Amino acid sequence: MKSHKEIQQLKLPHQGFTLIELLISVSIIGVLMMVALPNLNSYLVKSRVDNEISELHRLILTARNAAINSGKNVTLCPLSSSNVCGTNWQDELSVFNNTADNTKFDSTTEQIIKVRAKITTNDTLKLNQTSLIYSPTGRLISGNNSVFIYCPKDYSELARGIDISLSGRVYASQDTDNDNKDEDRSGNEFSCS
Repeated sequence: MKSHKEIQQLKLPHQGFTLIELLISVSIIGVLMMVALPNLNSYLVKSRVDNEISELHRLILTARNAAINSGKNVTLCPLSSSNVCGTNWQDELSVFNNTADNTKFDSTTEQIIKVRAKITTNDTLKLNQTSLIYSPTGRLISGNNSVFIYCPKDYSELARGIDISLSGRVYASQDTDNDNKDEDRSGNEFSCS
């Protein structure tokens, strides 16, 4: 039988952190967090903008395809409470086929095809007109090329856009000059002011 002293010598040495080691570890973690958090926030905003642009891109394609498939004009716009196209593009966006007035939804004769929820943050979405109207040929009948601009709050350098040509084709913006800012198809950076 082993004595009490022999049993204590067989035990493993006491393992753990000293107070100094713990303080150094916490300090290193704190410095790393201070460096990583701003980049993480920017990454999260960029992801949100990319998701919003992708969702908007799909909505525009849905409107164009619905016009081609139905043989009717299809409108994409933010509908007001009186079912008239408005200019507040941050609000809920509706795609509907129309038979008479292209900028007003008549629930008795027309059908809502798809609705996109409003932007939940304080971001802004701008378009240089009150509606996008596709003809059954897939072309825009609203008169000119259109550009959506999505501006995230406090991060205007992360703005993105979507160009829509008169032919009805849709182009998401890209960073063509590698300056970490997206440009439209003409090479102009987006302005959020």
